[in-house]
Amino acid sequence: MSTDQSPAQPSSDQKVTVIRNASWIIAWNGESHEYLRDADLAFQGDRILQVGGHYDGPATHEIDGRGRMVAPGLVNIHSHPLSEPMNKGILDELGSPRLYMSSLYEFMPLFRPDDAGRTACTEVALSEALLSGVTTLVDLSVPYHDWIDLLARSGLRAVAAPMYRSARWFTKNGHVVEYEWDEAAGRAAMDEAMAAIDTATAHPCGRLTGMVAPSQIDTCTPDLIRASFDEAQARGLPFQIHAAQSVVEFHEITRRHGRTPLQWLDDLGVLAPGAIIGHGIFLNDHPWVHWPQAEDFALLRDSGAAVAHCPTVFQRRGIAMRSVGRYIRAGIPVGIGTDTYPHNMLEELRHALINSRLMSGDPYDLRTHHIFDAATTGGARILGRDDIGRLAPGAKADLFLTDVTHPAMRPVRDPLRSLVYVAAERAVRDVFVDGRQVVQDGRVLAFDLPDALERLEAAQRRAETEFAKLDFAGRSHLEASPLAYPVAG
Repeated sequence: MSTDQSPAQPSSDQKVTVIRNASWIIAWNGESHEYLRDADLAFQGDRILQVGGHYDGPATHEIDGRGRMVAPGLVNIHSHPLSEPMNKGILDELGSPRLYMSSLYEFMPLFRPDDAGRTACTEVALSEALLSGVTTLVDLSVPYHDWIDLLARSGLRAVAAPMYRSARWFTKNGHVVEYEWDEAAGRAAMDEAMAAIDTATAHPCGRLTGMVAPSQIDTCTPDLIRASFDEAQARGLPFQIHAAQSVVEFHEITRRHGRTPLQWLDDLGVLAPGAIIGHGIFLNDHPWVHWPQAEDFALLRDSGAAVAHCPTVFQRRGIAMRSVGRYIRAGIPVGIGTDTYPHNMLEELRHALINSRLMSGDPYDLRTHHIFDAATTGGARILGRDDIGRLAPGAKADLFLTDVTHPAMRPVRDPLRSLVYVAAERAVRDVFVDGRQVVQDGRVLAFDLPDALERLEAAQRRAETEFAKLDFAGRSHLEASPLAYPVAG
């Protein structure tokens, strides 16, 4: 059924925008997404009035929808705008051979932005997300001075998830990860994070909410993890923690507790509805860990906890979930995130589809509609919302328009497949959040992206000079990550 009902008469105090004669609309029929052809979509203020049919009511502004596909805005449940754009060109082909190919411990702490670089990183990452159709984004960052203001200025519907922990990790030799603990500092950082969440939710833009986010399972004390989950429950907020994200972490938790990461979270009482597991790749049945004395998949399936799936950053290291199609078929709530550069959700959807088939050996393991659902209504449900991730009367006017006449979209037999498998962000032209346009004709309105990229590049040059000072082996950035070809002369 098409969703073409609308209020009898919109109020007169907010403008009504009509996308007229859209070639395609991905509409919500009450149970699932469906395609509509050559139809209208109208929204007033921050709410959708009508989807489908011909809108006959008063209109303040009309957009020609011919040659366009209107889609619900994507919900990104895991991202790190604070730092990830800085890593482009250095971490593309870099892993730690003696730490199971993860780059978390040996290299990522060495290449980090300064204060000016953080702002540039964030502007670039938020712009990339918007240009790929993201309208809601969970930002897992360590709080810094202009963070909340940048989220508000972006125009995104943002979930501030300030990270904190009880310990930092480091390596002195490239094959052993050590932890430096300060429990009091971890609890103080949690208090600061809750204050940041309060600041975000009180922001006058009305688009910011919060998430409780202790950083990683191996860097937080049991008390901090439990207290964080209890605080999230008391506040009615989602909770997210990185867990089962590396072989190093899996072995660290089994060494400390004799339990897998998921078992230990269950022992703590936090593997439960309302919890999001960042990545959730290394269950006991993953062949890289060989730990047959557990049933992690069944434990996760029965727990009600969700998983944030971010395939791109792991596939660079030869790592993949086995497989996201299996998780989705089992009913595990799965959302999609951009854990790395670029913050391009459409590329993450493509990689999720291809990796799942590769890991399962089955082209039917995961279909386009499964992963698009995860990036829209699935992510919305994980965040506790039923008014985003769908185009239906009464839902938030969060949507994006794709140019189906773009060469990368043609021939247009199935526009969503063309968008995900081929065109990606190149065909995204316009994005609206809360009914307000935030991308116009492929240009982000909140930020000067060329200027942000100039500032980011300067910050990257500064970080290169600091690299050797931080590295245990004293390597330069070029020794650790050589250019694809040497520079002549």
